[in-house]
Amino acid sequence: MIAMIETGYSPTVAFAGGGTGGHLFPALAVSEALQARVPNLRCVFFGTSRPVDATILGQTSHELISQNLPALRRAPWTWPDAALCYWREAKRCRARFAADRPIAVVGTGSISSVPAVREAYRAGIPVYLLNPDAKPGRANAHLASMARVIFAQWDETIPYLPTQSDVQVLGCPVRARFVAADRHRARTHFQLDERPYTLLVTGASQGARTINEAVVANLGFLDTLREWQVLHLSGEADLDRVRAAYNGYSIPAQVLPFTHEMPLALAAADLVVSRAGASTLAELAVVGCPSVLMPYPFHKDMHQLDNARCLETVGASRVVVDRVDKSRNALQLRKTLEPLLASEALRSSMAQAARCAGRPNAAQDVADVVLDMAGASAQAATCEMVMR
Repeated sequence: MIAMIETGYSPTVAFAGGGTGGHLFPALAVSEALQARVPNLRCVFFGTSRPVDATILGQTSHELISQNLPALRRAPWTWPDAALCYWREAKRCRARFAADRPIAVVGTGSISSVPAVREAYRAGIPVYLLNPDAKPGRANAHLASMARVIFAQWDETIPYLPTQSDVQVLGCPVRARFVAADRHRARTHFQLDERPYTLLVTGASQGARTINEAVVANLGFLDTLREWQVLHLSGEADLDRVRAAYNGYSIPAQVLPFTHEMPLALAAADLVVSRAGASTLAELAVVGCPSVLMPYPFHKDMHQLDNARCLETVGASRVVVDRVDKSRNALQLRKTLEPLLASEALRSSMAQAARCAGRPNAAQDVADVVLDMAGASAQAATCEMVMR
């Protein structure tokens, strides 16, 4: 542990990256683990100005530094403005690190991680990267050579990273609340009835229209399943449309735009239909939820499909490739759901496979590495100052 911590010094760890729950939730899990070990440790997040950052981090005591960084586009005429925005944010990071030097900077991916990680590297601050996706995104691929350690979720990631990188496959950090969530409390919280089984449908924090459409197209089929009920997280944009669709059937359903209680949502679920974001898959595995995954189809690299295959390979999930076509998606989803909804034994087998793939201690393991290496760096810096 870091000697300065024991003398009352309040260290800071900076997290760089945001814009989606997938970039924020693993970082929050690590921040929880860090503060459990070092109660006076402070966490600051170099995120984005998107509402999701303020919404998620507003539930915590962490400081959010909102950055204005446009997405990188192919059109050359957008590059000067992007470069100017990047330069401004890099300058802000540089000034912040000079005023309050963190013991470590942890990058979580996305363009919003780049200024803080690069400026930390230039200042000699230890840099680490969380890489929960099977295939690294552009930001992590660009920053990989600057990181002392890259924390990966799956072995499949290693070939995509520089051979000289220290890649530690520790899993994707998951908040402790997922491990401790109680099924009875979960059903009470969401006002679910006493039916034996619950199907959870979720499209992540913003919802997923193609998933909503595929499920709504199958409500006639779901309505015949007397032992099942549905908890459907539709996203705000589709809320009224999805609620109206359920009103035409008798299947019990709770339709919500979003929930901050995702640990309880998974605790209530017997089967999940979901996107395949890396942090979502880590949560499914830790909880032990069988799942049907419809990877986000609009990324050119289809990285969510690569993620989904990791769980499918071990038998924890079934993958329905999102064709962005309501009729094709609905048909394939029904074919995939039918045997899973009908067989408790099949779901139990998938749940066990998910639990075997889960890494419930990933956040603690990452925190240990960060603190141990930050402590070594602090001691080395102290020795260097004494020698001078």
